[in-house]
Amino acid sequence: MIDKAKLVAIDHRHAWHPYTPMDRWLGDPDPTVIVRAQGSWLETIEGERLFDGNSSWWVASLGHGHPRLLKVLAEQAATLDHCAFGGLTHEHGALLAEELVAVAPAGLTRVFYTDNGSTSVEVAVKMAVQAQRQWGRPKKTRFVALEGAFHGDSVGAASLGGVEVYRRPFAGILFDCVRVPSPGEVGEDGKTGHESAFAALAKVLANEADSIAAVVVEPMVQGAAGMLTYDARYLQELAAACRAADVLLVFDEVFSGYGRTGPMWAGQHAGVTPDLMCLGKAFASLLPMGATLATEKVFDAFRGDPANAFYYGHTFCGHPLGAALAREVLRIYRDEDVLGQVARKSKRIAATMTEIGELPGVLSTRALGMIGAADLGRGGYLGGLGGRVCAEARKRGAYLRPLGDTVYICPPLITTDEELEHFLGVLVDSVKAAG
Repeated sequence: MIDKAKLVAIDHRHAWHPYTPMDRWLGDPDPTVIVRAQGSWLETIEGERLFDGNSSWWVASLGHGHPRLLKVLAEQAATLDHCAFGGLTHEHGALLAEELVAVAPAGLTRVFYTDNGSTSVEVAVKMAVQAQRQWGRPKKTRFVALEGAFHGDSVGAASLGGVEVYRRPFAGILFDCVRVPSPGEVGEDGKTGHESAFAALAKVLANEADSIAAVVVEPMVQGAAGMLTYDARYLQELAAACRAADVLLVFDEVFSGYGRTGPMWAGQHAGVTPDLMCLGKAFASLLPMGATLATEKVFDAFRGDPANAFYYGHTFCGHPLGAALAREVLRIYRDEDVLGQVARKSKRIAATMTEIGELPGVLSTRALGMIGAADLGRGGYLGGLGGRVCAEARKRGAYLRPLGDTVYICPPLITTDEELEHFLGVLVDSVKAAG
């Protein structure tokens, strides 16, 4: 194994890390170096085990090193490692589409593959605009999204985003997006209100529907905004308003899908089927891959004249390795009753967040499925209070990343009851110590 000091020196000399103030990183002489992972745990180069409290950026819902996924990866790599999906098909690309439609909200019948969550949103953006044009509505080119939204890092996805620190550097190249209040925004009284948020949205749709192609939302929980949760009624009212205005509804389930909020899809809390649904992160577990699901109505807009086709795609769209893994992920969810595990464990997370909410200095807490969050201040994404809790958790053997003054958890869904109990104890102790 390479010497840690040598590895860190090479990293500091050449690597550029995501979402990282690099002067701070370069000034750290002893950063954490991960060498392996198993289940819900990461292991450092020194042999220390760290509980993966955010599922490695919300990806490892089935934990690390799941033996069934490793087996499928090896078997598929030995038979068909890659082929294009344009003008060709293969077993896993075709069967995965059928299996996704079977578990998707009723009415989503078509699957367009891509290579990550951001581009699954990019796909939805382009589908929405092109479909509206081919339906004879060429002026419908704008989008509506929520304040605090995060939909990815490509230019199209970033245009929808409402976290200002992410948007500011790219002002001038992002497309026009109408931003409306978040139904999950926490007021001074610690409460949220979807009624006023929906009223603002309804006003936009009433006055500007002739120029709006789609509304894009993270259903039930806005991740990067601080894990802001909101009432399912908002989605129900939103769906009805979109239908009335001939505006497409897009659900970004890249984070919230695959059981993170309880049911398989967060939109199921409201019983709503969107026109387009974006998937990523837990989708293929071990490899970057995503998909955009569409209704037959949307799909039909691209038929007929060859000029109507969706001329878009990425090199790794529908790649066999990712598709084989994504199929096995769905089988594991079924065979291991992953959603049943979430239903049971989420109650323990909710109880812990209630306990944390009573601690001095904690402004508000919330929980939904296998997500918990606590607001320690109102300093926004660049606030430092959440980082203090994460530093305390690191001392106690858990890895977390803050969202400014908010500390959050989203552990792997397969975390054992004993591991979860230990981790939640670490979280409570860390909040107390940081206060």
